Order: sequence, then structure tokens, then C-alpha cells
Amino acid sequence: MTGPSEVVAAFDDPADNLAFDEALLRAAPEAPVLWIWRNTDSVVVGRGQKIEREVKADVCASDGVPVLRRASGGGTVFHDPGNLNITLVLPGLGLSGEAVKPLEALGELMTATVAELGLPSRLGDRGLFVGDSKLCGFAVFRTRTGLLAHSTLLVSTAAERVGRYLTSAPADPRPLDSHRSQVASLAEHGLRKGVAEVTAAVRLAAAAQLGELTTRKPSAREREWHGSLRHTRYHYPEWHSEGAQRK
Repeated sequence: MTGPSEVVAAFDDPADNLAFDEALLRAAPEAPVLWIWRNTDSVVVGRGQKIEREVKADVCASDGVPVLRRASGGGTVFHDPGNLNITLVLPGLGLSGEAVKPLEALGELMTATVAELGLPSRLGDRGLFVGDSKLCGFAVFRTRTGLLAHSTLLVSTAAERVGRYLTSAPADPRPLDSHRSQVASLAEHGLRKGVAEVTAAVRLAAAAQLGELTTRKPSAREREWHGSLRHTRYHYPEWHSEGAQRK
């Protein structure tokens, strides 16, 4: 079995980044995989969410901000270059054969990262909070062979930018609706760190949790899955609008 690794990859199109995020899981790695990435301005809804309940679609259209869908559950998030994405892919069973708990693993990673940056935090409902404000949002996706947990980490994204594109809580709450929370970035907490410094803190926390990470390029299997998912999902408009997959 290979050891834990950090895959280095970046794509200009947010849809391609989302496709690669899922491809890492579909490739069924035998050991943990970390991927740290960013998107240009975009809104990303959870797998089963209704866009009209989550997103100010007219404002997004006016500003040229695409509304995209990911494969995991969880709530709607705003992505921009000031928001760091951390993906952790784990085999379905740990080294000793025990079931893996991806949210716990991700919570441990992000708690250690924020502590390394000098802020106290607490785990809450699907995310990490500093005081009353959410700093990181979590989501999970499972297959028969593995588990994907990913987190946002607001480095410098202003809270008002998030509010510009996301709706307020509907008057008739439904199970798949986002759990709306006040948000604040590291910068808004007075911690003005650059993305490179925050990325280094994530890597340090991941190495402490998972073991020494080998840095590598995407594998052939990951690239193959990436191409397939771009075709069947992420470059198919009905996937983003309705969650429908191309046959």
C-alpha cells in the first residue's frame, strides 16, 4: 500500500476543479490523499439542493458568477480566490480495518490548521467556528471504496460578498436547505495571512495527522476519471441546474 500523498493540480475552470475533486474519490486511492485548491468567483450548491432556494440567480447572472453543483451534500458556498478549498480523500477502512469517520478526520485537520494560524475555534454543525462566525464549511461524499470530505477556509473573502449571492433562509425550511450561519474570514478576525502561509499550515496539520505526505501529480486513473466526469457531469448544464447526469 502506498503512503499518504498531496496531489498538485489546478484548473482555470471552476467546473473542472469540481470534476477533479470527485475524480480523486472515484479513483479509489489506497491511502489518504490531500488536495488544496481555489476557484475563481462561483457559487457551488450541494448535490440535492434547489438553486432557487439557495442562490440569488439574477445577481449571479448580472455579475457573471456561475452557479455550479458538486457531488457531495452539505450547504451552498461562495468560492473566490480568497477562499481556500481543502479536499481529504480516505479509503473506506483504516489501516487496522476500522471504519473511517470522514467528518471527524476533516474536523481534526481544520481545527489543527486554525490553531497553527493562532485562532481558537470550535466544531459546530458541519463546520468550524471562531466565536459565533463560521470560518470553514464541511461536506462529505461516500462511495463503496472510499470517502471524500472537503472544507472551505475563508482566508480573505469578505462576508458581504457571500451575502451578495446567497439567499436568506426560506420561510418554509426543508431538509436539504443550507443551514445559514454568520461567516467571517481570517482577515475579518484580524489575521491577515496570505494564501501561501495558510496553505503551509494545512500541510503541516495534515502531515501531523496522516504522516509524511508525498507530493505528486495526478495519476493516470485520476486523469481518466476527471475526463469522464467532465463529460457526464461538470460540463453538462443539466447537472448544475438540476443534478441530472448525461447518459
